[in-house]
Amino acid sequence: MKILNNFAQFLIVFSILIFANACERDVEDLSGPDNSKDPNVFIDGFSGGLLYAAFSGSFPAAFQVDSKDTYNNSAAVMKFEVPDANDPRGAYAGGAFFTSSGRDLSSYNVLTFWARASKSASIDLVGFGLDLGANKYTTSVSGVKVNTNWKKYYIPLPDPAQLTSEKGMFYYSEGAEEGNGYTFWIDEVKFENLGTVAHLKHAIMNGLSETKEAEVGETVKVTGFKASANLPNGIDQEVDPSAAFFTFESSDENIATVNANGEVKVLGAGSATITAKVGGKDAAGALIIKSAGLTPRPTTPATTPNKAAADVISLYSNAYTNVPVDTWNTRWQFSTAEEFF
Repeated sequence: MKILNNFAQFLIVFSILIFANACERDVEDLSGPDNSKDPNVFIDGFSGGLLYAAFSGSFPAAFQVDSKDTYNNSAAVMKFEVPDANDPRGAYAGGAFFTSSGRDLSSYNVLTFWARASKSASIDLVGFGLDLGANKYTTSVSGVKVNTNWKKYYIPLPDPAQLTSEKGMFYYSEGAEEGNGYTFWIDEVKFENLGTVAHLKHAIMNGLSETKEAEVGETVKVTGFKASANLPNGIDQEVDPSAAFFTFESSDENIATVNANGEVKVLGAGSATITAKVGGKDAAGALIIKSAGLTPRPTTPATTPNKAAADVISLYSNAYTNVPVDTWNTRWQFSTAEEFF
């Protein structure tokens, strides 16, 4: 059974990295003349300023630089050892490669790498944007299929124009396949500007128009962020980008507003449609909020019950004799139940 199979699970693990760093990017997010445009992540070794951190709970020594089994007889390759299920060394293999200072990646449109494995497998997650800071522009591909042959892989950049100071160069996460560990290799990791990668498209709500009913004061989240581009082999490669790539709009801010994280706050009764753009272009899909406003309180009392007392066990009633109840407080976590006497 694989350990991590979706991005939501993965972010929980990432939040408690062995290499902890709670610092948020602030002025470093701003593009500057000194931001390197170096596209290389791993070409026969680490590129300048590249660091590595293993994820919490993973096998710390899963990643190694090796000189064997390289792609195209290169000098070095990234080797990843996935542990067996229940291996005491760690539950899975996972980590992030990041830089100490931001790079300007705005002139590239895809992250590429070559990969092979000791057997046919499906790597849970690979991507970029995890930087041990704000992790703002995360982008990932799930279920990357590998086998014993070298193959080139592509991760389209959802909006290169926003990546002017990016530190998260590459990350991965993979658990045992059917309980068994294995080894995979990744080489020639770099950002490229390829004219053969085209037709970039974006979507929210998985490209659908989804309607949700909500009350005033409720918060609803936009989900289903997607981007895709056509690869040189003619296949459309879909990736899962973060909300930060999108600019959100509400058709009626008197009814619902939406912030930069795609969190929708319901303010009034009526209908509002949440849409999004990336780089000024419309993203497919929409979130339609329908609100009836606040649920009104009853204006008339409940009808007095007329069942025979012998047929009733009353817990809380003015019409019958109640059986003893120790407490009405559930004492559950997050419960809002209270007692008034």
